[in-house]
Amino acid sequence: MTPDELSVVRQRLEVFAADVFVPLARSDQRAKGVTYLRGLLLDGRRKSMQPMAERLGVDHQGLQQFVTTSTWDTAAVRARLARRAVDLVEPVAWVVDDTGFPKDGTGSPGVARQYSGTLGKVANCQIGVSVHAVTDTASCPLDWRLFLPESWDEAKAAPAAIRAAKARQRKTLKNAPRAAAPAPAGRDAAGAVDVEAVTEAARLRRRRCAIPDSEGHRPKWTLVVEMLDALAAQGLRPPLLASDAGYGDTSQFRTALDERNVVYSVQVKGDALAHTADAVPAARAWSGLGRPPSSTTPVYPDDAVSLAEHITAAGRDTAVAVSWREGSKGTLSSQFVFLRVRPAGHRIPRDPDGSLPERWLIAEWPDTAPEPVTYWLSSQPADTPATDLIRYAKIRWRIEHDYRELKTGLGLDHFEGRSWTGWHRHVTLVTAAHLFITMLRLDPKADAPA
Repeated sequence: MTPDELSVVRQRLEVFAADVFVPLARSDQRAKGVTYLRGLLLDGRRKSMQPMAERLGVDHQGLQQFVTTSTWDTAAVRARLARRAVDLVEPVAWVVDDTGFPKDGTGSPGVARQYSGTLGKVANCQIGVSVHAVTDTASCPLDWRLFLPESWDEAKAAPAAIRAAKARQRKTLKNAPRAAAPAPAGRDAAGAVDVEAVTEAARLRRRRCAIPDSEGHRPKWTLVVEMLDALAAQGLRPPLLASDAGYGDTSQFRTALDERNVVYSVQVKGDALAHTADAVPAARAWSGLGRPPSSTTPVYPDDAVSLAEHITAAGRDTAVAVSWREGSKGTLSSQFVFLRVRPAGHRIPRDPDGSLPERWLIAEWPDTAPEPVTYWLSSQPADTPATDLIRYAKIRWRIEHDYRELKTGLGLDHFEGRSWTGWHRHVTLVTAAHLFITMLRLDPKADAPA
């Protein structure tokens, strides 16, 4: 927003901030919260503290103290934002994903060389995991977690370094002749791992960033489940959860959703295994010789095959055309194959008779493609119309819209602090600014463009 545009909605912003900052005990904290939101909303290339302070005409040290050392409860503010977001957006689904925050140095919490889907490569970055409430026309973040790689976990840093050293040793001679590079901290020139040095390096990094002892490395899907549980404790539950294959391919994640009665539509890879819907488990065979089977649970007599094989067996002729929403260039439509299958995996709970749960397998197979291009598994009911199956399978596009707006417009990835608390407070305040803009956008009487 320009200064003039912001002045038009200034009163509405202060009313909004007064509500979401109720958990802040002191009036000076609430005032700084409003100031920070104004800085995020104003036009400007950088939304780090010093440039924002210059545009606002305030002392940047006051903003820095508010974000990094002041005492206020981030979780309580997020809880109020989540409730307001759900009431405002009236979501048809929640979407989960993660986004990368490129960094030049090594001091920011959670920074490491790791794969970022945002960047499309391995790079030096932080990874933030988030849950968003979405419809086809609006969306808002509900919660965030900062992913900590194993190198930031005292108990896991050394084992991870040892595994990495062994992986390097297994490289072929073809890849061996490379320019010598300085040995990473905790390793000598030959690549041997000094366990104590690696552990101490992780301890020092954590101490500098003031990372709580309770926070360590956990898979990203676990962070999502933790957020879902925290939101459920506030009485907020997703009507349906959507994700990409980074989450959907993990059977433990899908099982955790099933255990919480969360309906899902998640992207998966074609090499995941499944049985046909009509496959029936049979009693374990025993010849009577030797030790009997340790388990009496029935098993499927035939091996599970890949999702790609199931779709190929069904054939392109079974694909049907489905349209799911209006895009910027017209109606979006494609061809899809729909099957009922039983996803396989030893971590998937079975019924007492040994049967696996039945799910929708959906594959997009355009006329112009020689093979399917995308696969999904969905726990939606068996009688769900094809249009609804595709609408929810495709709805995760909204989270990319959010990430783009949060970064390019509101400075989500501009935070330059190096504290755990500071990162979480910045993304919380950016979420508040995004919710305010969404509120203006959805209000037909909005006084300023959003």
